[in-house]
Amino acid sequence: MSAPRDDLQWISTFLEAQAAEAGAARNTLLAYGRDLKDAAAWLSHRQGDFAKASRGDVEAYLINCDAEGLSQATRARRLSALRQLYQFAFEEGWRNDNPAIQIKGPGRAKKLPKTLEVIEVDRLLEAARQTGRKPEDRLRNTCLMELLYATGMRVSELVSLPVTAARGDPNMLLVLGKGGKERMVPLSPPAREALRVWLQIWDEAEAARQAKGKPSTKFLFPSRGKDGHLTRHWFYLLIKELAVTGGVDPQKVTPHTLRHAFATHLLANGADLRAIQALLGHADIATTEIYTHVLDARLSELVLEHHPLARSTIKDRQDEQ
Repeated sequence: MSAPRDDLQWISTFLEAQAAEAGAARNTLLAYGRDLKDAAAWLSHRQGDFAKASRGDVEAYLINCDAEGLSQATRARRLSALRQLYQFAFEEGWRNDNPAIQIKGPGRAKKLPKTLEVIEVDRLLEAARQTGRKPEDRLRNTCLMELLYATGMRVSELVSLPVTAARGDPNMLLVLGKGGKERMVPLSPPAREALRVWLQIWDEAEAARQAKGKPSTKFLFPSRGKDGHLTRHWFYLLIKELAVTGGVDPQKVTPHTLRHAFATHLLANGADLRAIQALLGHADIATTEIYTHVLDARLSELVLEHHPLARSTIKDRQDEQ
């Protein structure tokens, strides 16, 4: 994807992806927008922009924020917004670096990514089998969800899969990630079966398109939109609907939480961190290491909830109060 023509388009494209893929809340998106527009205005005043800004430019901007008397939390949030914008730009191939990634901020507690329990994922998968007006819609939704949980793909990678990647009953899928990087991801037996069934439907639909003289499609999950395939926003709405149908809190469920669940569940079952890094397509293993903290936090929570001695200690403390 070619880089946007100006800073406002950088911001709008980034915010759209945050809304569709990460399920960012409206207030979060508004905060990102305000912070990034402020940075863009500061750069523009110095004849700069996001495409050309260096690490020194970003540091100078943060020094200016400090000189304006902005709070530590505000400065940390602005640096975070710039880091995420540039990470997105790097993955999209707009830049070959992230000028904000090595800048030490004023410090802020790092939130652990939300994840899902195995039973919650099972409920979402079952809901996919029941959701859709027509049988082919339900089979497509089942295939989407099985592939997402089996591979940990980003939703943008999932919806844009070419049909050629799925031919021949594959054990592995070749995924074209952000920045044009390719990786192989294995398929579980349920995902392979869902894919096999969906391909039968796809072939029938393709034959019908050709019989009517319509152009063929190269995408596994085609649509009539301008992209030619299902969009991230469409999938975001679908997964919220599946959460409601499956009795899972919709606030916990986004396309990205399925990716987090994939990684966390693998780690909990003994998978190697380097293997998970390769499957997720992370350039830096430090990004993958966050899942060890998620797992540690969940294990601690389970002990406090279910261990009899822990329950006794909690009760004793309540009695003392």
